Amino acid sequence: MTDRRNEDQPRILHSCYVNISRSGEQFVANHSLSYIVSGGYDIYLNGQTHSFKAGDFRFIAKNQLAKFTKYPAVNGEFKSIGVSIDQNTLHSVSEENNISKQKNYTGETLFGLAPTPMLQNFMDSLTPYLHNSGDINAIIARLKVKEAVMILLETMPELKDLLFDFAEPGKIDLEAYMTENYKFNVDINRFAYLTGRSLATFKRDFERIFNTSPNKWLQEQRLKEAYFLLKEKGRKVTDVYIDAGFKDLSHFSFAFKKAYGVTPSKVA
Repeated sequence: MTDRRNEDQPRILHSCYVNISRSGEQFVANHSLSYIVSGGYDIYLNGQTHSFKAGDFRFIAKNQLAKFTKYPAVNGEFKSIGVSIDQNTLHSVSEENNISKQKNYTGETLFGLAPTPMLQNFMDSLTPYLHNSGDINAIIARLKVKEAVMILLETMPELKDLLFDFAEPGKIDLEAYMTENYKFNVDINRFAYLTGRSLATFKRDFERIFNTSPNKWLQEQRLKEAYFLLKEKGRKVTDVYIDAGFKDLSHFSFAFKKAYGVTPSKVA
């Protein structure tokens, strides 16, 4: 079962990198509101790349897989402030203010927010708490996350139907989802959750559709992707293993040689 303990806590995040870019991937467990203070931020989601720059406010909905790159400003730094809106806090806001979902949300799940004094003042109010340690007291964090929720509702009232939708992901097309997302390095427990299935049902449906086990299929697809990137695109081995969905270089190299008879560097 997926460990959701850290996902159920309110969090205010401060990122700062100097003169280097950072890339990676993540499972977006909670709704998130963020502000780019300096530098730039690209995020790949659902087949599209979205770019944000200094001064931009961004919202991304929960339960999504994304790849990202953070760019420092020229001769400067990348800096952002993010608010992770946990489900416990949303339940509290719902109960305290008698707010609930009215209908299914059909809008975008990643978008920029028009800058307003309310949003700017909110982000500015977080800076004193983050300046020294990069962390924030848990009680203050919960209050600030509640404030963020109310500001979002004031800014975009239609988000009520997204923020206060507490249902688990519904059952979706397994074949289409896995074909689109196999390069994300998440375990099969997470894939089961995101496709609206128990782990047992996920495995049963997967083997019926693909005629093999999930772990075997995932490794085969990731190795094929890595071979293509090395052979046809001339990519570096140190870049390819991450893009293809492997967690570490040694495991990738071992699996690649076992599948193709040569090390990845011999193909590159």
